[in-house]
Amino acid sequence: MALIVVTTSPRVAPGLLSRRAWQVLEEGPVRTGSADHPHLPYLADAGIAVEVVTPDPAALVRESQTGTVVWLEADEALMRSIGYAAVALEEPPVIEVVPGSYDLPGARLLDLVAVMDRLRVNCPWDAKQTHESLVPYLLEEAYEVLETIEEGDYAALREELGDLLLQVAFHARVARDRPDGFDIDDVADGIVSKLVRRHPHVFADTRVEGAEEVSDNWETIKAAERAAKNGGDSGSVLDGVPMGQPALSLAAQLLRRAERAGAPALFPEPSADDLGARLLDLVRQAHEAGLDPEAELRAAARAYRDRVRDWESSGGGTSSGRPR
Repeated sequence: MALIVVTTSPRVAPGLLSRRAWQVLEEGPVRTGSADHPHLPYLADAGIAVEVVTPDPAALVRESQTGTVVWLEADEALMRSIGYAAVALEEPPVIEVVPGSYDLPGARLLDLVAVMDRLRVNCPWDAKQTHESLVPYLLEEAYEVLETIEEGDYAALREELGDLLLQVAFHARVARDRPDGFDIDDVADGIVSKLVRRHPHVFADTRVEGAEEVSDNWETIKAAERAAKNGGDSGSVLDGVPMGQPALSLAAQLLRRAERAGAPALFPEPSADDLGARLLDLVRQAHEAGLDPEAELRAAARAYRDRVRDWESSGGGTSSGRPR
């Protein structure tokens, strides 16, 4: 005599249940408090009758004293009420929880897709957005992620990564509305295929001796991919460098790519009246020293900000002289 509670995940395809869950459901009787439970049609197809009732914890545990009752899905509040009702009896029934299905890693991404789809349909602001209108938010969220990493604020990093992930989901949902568009599964499929293709030492039988050889293989595979896209022409090693990125990181990436290609030193001679050439030479020096010029300048800027704030707090600034 027992009350058996079968739990399921809404993120797992209906009908995919554990063997033990199917066994207890077939033994019945089965009840649930959710008329729209996604498994109901599949249980009906399997010949399992499920009665939809208003949850009554006390009645459930009393009935379970004389027979076995199977309850499909129970939230935390209902389970707590069932427990209270059971311990109030002199001879409480056995209460067993049987996991019917459970989330795999990444399952909550399905919730994000569902929420984004609903927003796109029902929210006027979300409905009118385009790839172009979302660009400022994409950049802003990326920089906020960068800031939390620089500050070592890993608690905030979780939230900022979620905001950035939303931008990926949003763009994929916008793309789905185009006749020639794609969806979030296409995005995921593309990056999964790329990662597998570029890591033959993990997903195939290629052997590597260290991280440097992994990087070399990566570049070789990328060159082959460019050639395949260009009909056999491998193109330039600089193809694919996003020219819209901040100038320091742009210069650094161009230098890295050119060095890997074995390009000769093609730097303009720095002169007093050519600020761009002098800045590029500084980036070259940082590259030769193994430094990231963007990160170095950002660190210097943050230190300068802190010094200005210290100066202000010590009375060096006046409210009338501060920008508003």
